[in-house]
Amino acid sequence: MTMEIKDIKAPIQDEMVAFETHFRGSVKSKVFLLDKIMSYIIKRKGKQMRPMFVFLTAGTTGSISEKSYRGAALIELLHTATLVHDDVVDEANYRRGFFSVNALWKNKIAVLVGDYLLSRGLLLSVDHGDFDLLKIVSTAVKEMSEGELLQIEKARKLDITEEVYYEVIRQKTASLIASCCSVGACSSGASPEVVEKMRLFGEKVGMAFQIKDDLFDFGHDEVGKPLGIDIKEKKMTLPLIHALRNSDWLTRRKVLYTIKNKSHKPEKVKEVIEFVRKSGGLDYAENKMKEFYSEALSILNEFDDSEYKKALKGLVDYTILRKK
Repeated sequence: MTMEIKDIKAPIQDEMVAFETHFRGSVKSKVFLLDKIMSYIIKRKGKQMRPMFVFLTAGTTGSISEKSYRGAALIELLHTATLVHDDVVDEANYRRGFFSVNALWKNKIAVLVGDYLLSRGLLLSVDHGDFDLLKIVSTAVKEMSEGELLQIEKARKLDITEEVYYEVIRQKTASLIASCCSVGACSSGASPEVVEKMRLFGEKVGMAFQIKDDLFDFGHDEVGKPLGIDIKEKKMTLPLIHALRNSDWLTRRKVLYTIKNKSHKPEKVKEVIEFVRKSGGLDYAENKMKEFYSEALSILNEFDDSEYKKALKGLVDYTILRKK
């Protein structure tokens, strides 16, 4: 049975409260409009999984320090900047059920807000000499951008292989969780070998997380995001890739034609979902997800038992074994 969020947060309850103050301070500005937007962004924060990964990893590999707070703030600043810019690129009016920054204040202001968040993150690291943390997080942002562009490139041709799919999700999703765990270990005073080990742990968690998210698109667990969103956006995910690879030439051609030209029609999207289900795509993807999950836990099990390690395992379970 998976742990509840409140139980996962228990060992780092004080740190999470203190982090909120740290983060608010890191986005403070002398410009009223900017402060108003920052206040809006902070109020609609999610479950704060990224800071939780940072603090729990720091506790598992050493001890939580002031550097851990700065590392968690750096990740939040740079990641929030990418989300604000993403909403502009995607012309999205909502994020997590709230109006996006660009929907409320228009694109020009949203882009400038993203730039501001990015610069605050860079300065936070430079001012404290946290160049090791800055390198970890900047590498993740670079990879996220490359992964997004690789996916866009492949969506145009619909020619993605399983290997390319893994590279896309490693860059797009797993690199961020990997950076959280790297930053946590680095801020705790851990050796470079341990930092790399935790980076790999976070990467495995991120891979499993993204495959789980892709399964929701096909009605896996019958809840989660609306069905067929990825198909409508012409995203080639693991269940579909496997189903196509194991189909005859004519079926493959027909399905790809449907995705390319008719994915705006709900009944056609349902046909593709049914094809993937019948072709064993969901079972294959779920087994791959479990492989990454097991690999992540085997790395975590190398560390001494502690309340932090137990909570970190709970956070992994919550992230991957979720039903929505």
